[in-house]
Parts: sequence; structure tokens; C-alpha cells
Amino acid sequence: MKNIAIFASGSGSNAENIIKHFKAKNVHVKLILSNKKDAYVLKRAENHNIPVLVFNRDSFYNTDQVLIILLSLEIDLIVLAGFLWLIPEYLIKAYPNKIINIHPALLPKYGGKGMYGINVHKAVIENKEKESGISIHYVNPVYDEGQIIFQAKCKVKATDTPEELAKKVHQLEYEYFPMIIERLLSD
Repeated sequence: MKNIAIFASGSGSNAENIIKHFKAKNVHVKLILSNKKDAYVLKRAENHNIPVLVFNRDSFYNTDQVLIILLSLEIDLIVLAGFLWLIPEYLIKAYPNKIINIHPALLPKYGGKGMYGINVHKAVIENKEKESGISIHYVNPVYDEGQIIFQAKCKVKATDTPEELAKKVHQLEYEYFPMIIERLLSD
């Protein structure tokens, strides 16, 4: 049995997709962690009877509370699914190449601080890119600069709105993120 923990800051649609994917498999989502006490991902976790941990900036960056809990749950892989804070170095050192993130663009383009959600899709369209997609990567101390594990692409039409592009990218996320997690856990 492999154990994963998911960090999320928002609605949690990717987190729920991962939870559902692993329901009947030999992988257990042991914990959902969030920096927002009103994030909808916490309701999704509750609906699936998954424990949650909400933390503030001080406890995340200045204590080892989160690390102690992750270690006690024997977490094999940490998955960031819409989590917007930079991961502290102590956590990266404790889980080398065991923390992954998904980004809604083809890195290294459109990454870094402030490049999340609709901001990414607006930038892609404003720059008249012909394609976009997803990047799944290892987490390091710099936003979106960890080694890329996997990318999938979609076409960007000249008539696409940021919202239409977001739907295409979400479909790629839902299709590939659980599959890549499963592959990493079986390696």
C-alpha cells in the first residue's frame, strides 16, 4: 500500500479526481492539506472521509508540524494540486523527488510566481501561442523550475477565450495527473 498526501488551496477538482482514481487501487490518499480554511477541497475531502489539515503561513514555514504529520502517516508521495505557496526547503529535503506539482502550461513558458489559473491562460492567448498544455514536475525551491516529468499538449485556436483554454487544459490534467502519479508510485 502506497500513501499520498495532497496539498490544495482551492476548489480541489484535481484532488477529487485523484481520490476517485485511486479508490479501488493499492494507493491511499491519507491526508488533504490546505492553507485556506474555507477551500472547497476540504469539503471534497470530507465527502470521501479523508482527514484534513489546515495550516497558516507561520506554522508551515517556521515549524515542522506539517513534516511531523506527513512522516507519521508514512507518506510516499506529496502531490500539489492547485497549491499556491512555495514549498519550504525543509520539506523538499525530507521528500527528495517525492513532491510533484501540475502546472497549466508547457513549462518553462508561463511559470513562476503569479502564473496560476486563468492568469496562465490569458498570457498564452495574449502571446498568440499555437499550443498549450500541462506540465507535471518535481518541486524544488523555485516556483515551477523543478525537473519536468511529463507534458501533454492541446491546440490553442485563435478564437479561444482563456476560459475555453482552461477547459482544454483541465481535461488534460484529469486524464494524465492520476496516471503519472500511479507511474511514479510503481517505480
